[in-house]
Amino acid sequence: MKYTVVWKPEAERKLTELWLAAANRSAVTKAADRIDRELRYDAHIKGESREEPTRVLLIPPLGVFFRVDAPDRKVSVLTVWGRLENDENE
Repeated sequence: MKYTVVWKPEAERKLTELWLAAANRSAVTKAADRIDRELRYDAHIKGESREEPTRVLLIPPLGVFFRVDAPDRKVSVLTVWGRLENDENE
């Protein structure tokens, strides 16, 4: 089943912050693109289940919490976090 992937504004802001802070921006961009691709198809079985209806997907260096609305064929990315190379010294 194909879904439309929508990043909530808070998730988009956080992704931008992560990208700006990253030593390897290409890795962040590739991970975000892969998250979009992964969630576009069969999102209801991707990642791991959390408290319904939330799921988690890890595509290093990023992770996202998302919700699937199967009747509307929509995936909402709720939040994103990252483990970036320049975080290792903190």
